[in-house]
Amino acid sequence: MRVAVVGGGVVGLSTTAALLQRGVDVVCYEQAGEPMAQRSAGSSRIFRLAHAVPDLVRLAAVARAGFGRWENASGTSLIGRSGCVVSGEQMPVWAAAMAAAGAVHEVVDGASDGLRLPALTPPSEALLDPAGGVIDVDAVRAHLTELTKGAVLRAQVYALEDSRGGATAWSSAGDARFDAVLLAAGAGTSPLAAQVGIYTPPALAHHVRFTFPFDSPVTWQCWIDTPPTDLGTYQHQTGPGRWAVGGHLDPALTAWEVGPEAATTASRDAVLAYARRHLAVEPRIVDSLYCVTTPDLGDGFEFRRNGPILAVYGENLFKFAPLLGDVLAAACVDGSTPAAPDVALNY
Repeated sequence: MRVAVVGGGVVGLSTTAALLQRGVDVVCYEQAGEPMAQRSAGSSRIFRLAHAVPDLVRLAAVARAGFGRWENASGTSLIGRSGCVVSGEQMPVWAAAMAAAGAVHEVVDGASDGLRLPALTPPSEALLDPAGGVIDVDAVRAHLTELTKGAVLRAQVYALEDSRGGATAWSSAGDARFDAVLLAAGAGTSPLAAQVGIYTPPALAHHVRFTFPFDSPVTWQCWIDTPPTDLGTYQHQTGPGRWAVGGHLDPALTAWEVGPEAATTASRDAVLAYARRHLAVEPRIVDSLYCVTTPDLGDGFEFRRNGPILAVYGENLFKFAPLLGDVLAAACVDGSTPAAPDVALNY
């Protein structure tokens, strides 16, 4: 069997590695210079069991076991043990989902010794997810790059066609025929999927995360905050003395049509003002990370298939990568379409 994976982000590489382990002949197309250089870019991500629905909590637990297998295989720690804190108006919903899924968690008040946050004023109430932590993206990239060595082709896929019981991919490296194709190309998924009759959300938005220096001996927890009247944020440590903050702005300020420069300026102003008001960091931006997102998707993922071509899309997929790689590899081989809430039932 011959399979094409379009997209060399963390999901595409995870699927390529899982297909290789099954003995499948696979080509992973990546148009960027290096794998994991677009939506999977950067050196860190937040891992958390905490989600707003029980199914995603359970799936995150399965994915955490997958990261554990990667850690054993690579001999490298991939997820730090700082823990994760969720606060704000959505916190009760997330806590209920953790309870329904049977995940270890605790709800504490702002005076709790369990909180280790850079907040000048702690949240009045917060959810503690002790399984949360910071994903070492560089280490994950190194592991997956080694597993997929020789299978990644630096080429852009321009067109797909469902033909003769298989699919043909036209790329900058020429045309090639495959028994199955997986579309995991992030922002590039929708236009390719549309060519073969698959709908995925086409809207795009700009997003920028900013990093601030700090001087504290305390290992702060990852933090997701959704206050009712202020900027919603996600925050985590990216290295010694470095604290990253991403803000959820008014969608009109980061819509695709405004352009990357205007969206970056609006994001910088909002996040910098937030840091000055609320955080025990030096209010000086020392680094930034730009990426393209699909607005209004939230957490989670979806699958769409037409004949031999399967598409996957979603947001915040990095923390599910080991699970998605195995599930998508199986679907490529057997021609199935996974059901998003049930992908772990037979895993």
